[in-house]
Amino acid sequence: MLNSVESLTTLLENQAYIADVGLSTSLFLALKMEKALFLEGEPGVGKTEVAKVLSRIFSAPLIRLQCYEGLDISHAVYEWNYPRQLLEIQAHSSVHPPTGSATDDIFTEKFLLKRPLLQALDHSHSQSPILLIDEIDRADEEFESFLLELLSDFQITIPEIGTLRAVHKPIVIITSNRTREIHDALKRRCVYCWIDYPSPYKEIEIVRLKVPGVPAQLAAQVVAFVQAVRQQELYKLPGVAETLDWAEALAHLNAQQLNADVVNATLGIILKYQDDIDKIRGRVAAALVEQAVTS
Repeated sequence: MLNSVESLTTLLENQAYIADVGLSTSLFLALKMEKALFLEGEPGVGKTEVAKVLSRIFSAPLIRLQCYEGLDISHAVYEWNYPRQLLEIQAHSSVHPPTGSATDDIFTEKFLLKRPLLQALDHSHSQSPILLIDEIDRADEEFESFLLELLSDFQITIPEIGTLRAVHKPIVIITSNRTREIHDALKRRCVYCWIDYPSPYKEIEIVRLKVPGVPAQLAAQVVAFVQAVRQQELYKLPGVAETLDWAEALAHLNAQQLNADVVNATLGIILKYQDDIDKIRGRVAAALVEQAVTS
């Protein structure tokens, strides 16, 4: 199924994901070498979508850990089911005469609340699941240390139980928007790939696949406009996700081509900060529309 980079590229395209040779090669090597794939790039360029597409290609469960500031081991790896442990102790104490210690059996796997990282190693999987560790740059630096054992040996050590290893090693995708640098120790355990904004031709192909109802002329104009907007000095540049949303929105408005009025009315689809909208709306938008229509 995956005997070449080209075959993987075709599988991705069959799932409406257009990957350049750099991404296809990195993903192919990560799968063959059983390493995590570390994807960096601007928001909205398709990093998270890689994990979703792999889940569909392999018909594998997708386990997602959404990172955030303050994420700790109890939310990412495991915690003990304290209410259930307490009930077990109470039930044990009610036995007359009690047998053994009330705490002999409460620190076992059946009392674990498994969070995403431990779920990915669970023996119940009949195949390798897809583990998506999304936006790791949002988590604190200390959280990265939790991942080192997982990425090196696909195992997690729990002091009360011991080391739990995966029967089927998860396919790990880690994404980062590069709001901060990730430690080298983690990156060394991964295959690294930077996903840039796509070329105009590639972005038109993405729109064609993802929003098939959009007229070809409008799709080309939408892409040309968004590509021009990315050349402006804005706080947050629009990603591919915004291009797709805008194309779909214009299709709902029955637009056949761009004009200044429809662009000014829908800038909130591609720009998410009022200062950015104010910079583009009006004269700049009109100039970019003319450029997009005549290009």
